[in-house]
Amino acid sequence: MQQQSKAPNDEYGRWIEKPVREGQGRLYRRYVVKTHLVRPGERLDKTLAPYLADQLQSQDILVLGEKIVAISEGRAVLLSAVKPRRLAQMLSRHVRPLGYGLGLRRPETMEMAMREAGSLRIIMAAAAGALDRLTGRSGNFYRVAGRRVAAIDGPGPTTIPPYNQYIVLAPAHPEWVIQALHRRFGCHVAVVDVNDVGSEVLAASSEIDRRLVQHLMRDNPMGQGAQGTPVAVLRPSAEVTRSEAWPKRMAPLPAGWVMPLAGSADVALRIARDPEAEWDGAAHGDPEMDSVDL
Repeated sequence: MQQQSKAPNDEYGRWIEKPVREGQGRLYRRYVVKTHLVRPGERLDKTLAPYLADQLQSQDILVLGEKIVAISEGRAVLLSAVKPRRLAQMLSRHVRPLGYGLGLRRPETMEMAMREAGSLRIIMAAAAGALDRLTGRSGNFYRVAGRRVAAIDGPGPTTIPPYNQYIVLAPAHPEWVIQALHRRFGCHVAVVDVNDVGSEVLAASSEIDRRLVQHLMRDNPMGQGAQGTPVAVLRPSAEVTRSEAWPKRMAPLPAGWVMPLAGSADVALRIARDPEAEWDGAAHGDPEMDSVDL
């Protein structure tokens, strides 16, 4: 792989704030961090330190895209070095387009999926995908093939060079990276596979609610193309969101029930009681209240 310079860049280390998002009754401020182009063999706890040190807080959730974790592990395979089998070529022709890249529609990427999961499992996944077409469902191919296949990144038109010539596989040991980053920065850490069609948490600190991270990252704030922001920080706000049921129940007053009406001031309603119903005014604290009218 052609080595690219990590010379200082004014953009590197810049925290870019994204729209606040609510999760589990709390508001989260979200930032993405612009980094250098990560290369194979990097220790992320060291090379990301200049961008994160002294800025992270203990309650933050540090989120890494699975691609930079996999690249640092050496899990990037040169596209031209992959020779797809006939089975991979045949199966790739029947993969649905995802809208943001070729994915497994490229024979070389399908070949790597077969090497990762095994040919038999990919054939079973293809059969599940074919059944999806008949039933109008989607997603069963990856449910059968597994997360290691779903996390494979093939090169696309917006992939940053030189990785536009590489297939990046799923991280082999994301939990090791999480442990190293947690020791270095003292915050929670998660590794995610996020794109424009969904988000998944591949690994996370034990204290993290993975569903929360998945929800907060669902709109893909790190971006799908050449933004160069493979790191995000989710920071809980002190402000907690609360919601009240409407209409709000209130105690009866002598004038009747007070109920807020949408688009108007509170209006007191006096409603005629059912003449057939038994009404004991004294028992309700208002012996004079025999009936109410509108």
